[in-house]
Amino acid sequence: MMKTREKEIYTVTLIGSAVNVILIVLKFIAGIVGKSSAMVADAVHSLSDFISDAIVLVFVKIAGKPKDKTHAYGHGKFETLATVIIGLLLIGAGIGLMISGIESVIDSLNGKSLERPTMLALIVAIVSILSKEWLYHYTLKAGKKLDSQAVVANAWHHRSDAISSLGTLIGISGAMFLGDRWRILDPIAAIVVSFLIIKSGYDIAKPCISELLEASLPEEKENEIVRLVMSVPGIKFVHNLRTRRIGNGIAVDLHAKMDGNLTLTEAHEKATAAENEIRRVFGDNSIINIHMEPYSDSTKY
Repeated sequence: MMKTREKEIYTVTLIGSAVNVILIVLKFIAGIVGKSSAMVADAVHSLSDFISDAIVLVFVKIAGKPKDKTHAYGHGKFETLATVIIGLLLIGAGIGLMISGIESVIDSLNGKSLERPTMLALIVAIVSILSKEWLYHYTLKAGKKLDSQAVVANAWHHRSDAISSLGTLIGISGAMFLGDRWRILDPIAAIVVSFLIIKSGYDIAKPCISELLEASLPEEKENEIVRLVMSVPGIKFVHNLRTRRIGNGIAVDLHAKMDGNLTLTEAHEKATAAENEIRRVFGDNSIINIHMEPYSDSTKY
């Protein structure tokens, strides 16, 4: 039976996919029939949204698998990999929009007359903005609730599509209502939007790339782990702390100094209490390894 978290991620992603499919069809029709190159580019961007949804569906299912012989730390990094791919898709979509916009601007400057978009393109741009902004808020709320980086990344992908459609709306409006010479606003708007999309992709991919490269948790998180461990009576100091993130969970290795006269059973109980404190704050799927050492004044975290 599918786990609750995995099922909720699937539900959120499928809703986004359904809306994306509708928008992709509408945008391609509006772009071709409505004579708007910006709308066609926007349709391509929505298509990348749909592809990212498919990636989330595939990788979250893999990430939800329990640990096995070949993945002793579980499969959480597959979700991180999915997030990186979404970020790279955003960057790719942004570069594609930029190239398309630059080509249209060059054509216009060389004297080529750009076609005037129709009202159909304008209406679909408005529908896209409203629907994608709603999807952004809906998906972001779910991603934070489920502590899923991939879902949060997908929410920002929805927001980037809304921004793209906003730029498209500005370009279409200018081309429709300001006269022939202002039709260049359509590709110019696409170029401006492309910068925002590329930046969004970079912001999403960068922290996940750091995770894949085994970067430590932020300093405030590590300090919180030390505080939790030292809140257990009998644990004097913490040192040799090593941390990393695995999907929506964390892995922690540390040395805890205790009274050397404690029995092995007593020391183990304190280590277990420290593990429980970390899991209480960072989640039950946290992977924790505590090495017990006799207390001395020589080392302090």
